[in-house]
Amino acid sequence: MSVEIRLETPEDHADVRRVIAAAFDPEPVADLVEAIRASEQYEPELVFVALADGRIVGHVMISYATLETADGDHRVAMLSPLAVEPEFQRQGIGTKLVHCALDKARLMGDRMVVLEGDPSYYGRFGFEPSHLYGITLPLPSWATIDAGQVVWLSEPQRFDSATVVYPPAFESVSE
Repeated sequence: MSVEIRLETPEDHADVRRVIAAAFDPEPVADLVEAIRASEQYEPELVFVALADGRIVGHVMISYATLETADGDHRVAMLSPLAVEPEFQRQGIGTKLVHCALDKARLMGDRMVVLEGDPSYYGRFGFEPSHLYGITLPLPSWATIDAGQVVWLSEPQRFDSATVVYPPAFESVSE
């Protein structure tokens, strides 16, 4: 199987919706992606698709949230969502997508990327529990504190107290 990673184009949107629906059913994550695309937090240079033998089978998006700190509000990159069609999972496609997105975020000057997700999966990319750096994410009630994660793309920074505030687009998938 040949896998290609490239930037998402508008022509990909229907296929991306199909992939996300298959990966997250019944959660409305495909609606989240559409809401992010329509928002100010959308950065098309940080959205990638994976093609297996020419067919879109994976997707990753980095958009922006706000990091509230004692010295003011800052823009923070946020990886969400990552989706791979179930039949193509556990074949390295998600790994390739995450590496590509993080590399591009680094090139664009982002200092860190936050996410909520499985620490055992995202740890392989250098993600660590965000609370170790004083960063809190608004996690769902069912998630453990370690699900809020950060990877540093430049020198790590510790905060006395910092809170990630999700943009309004994320209201479509809140508890």
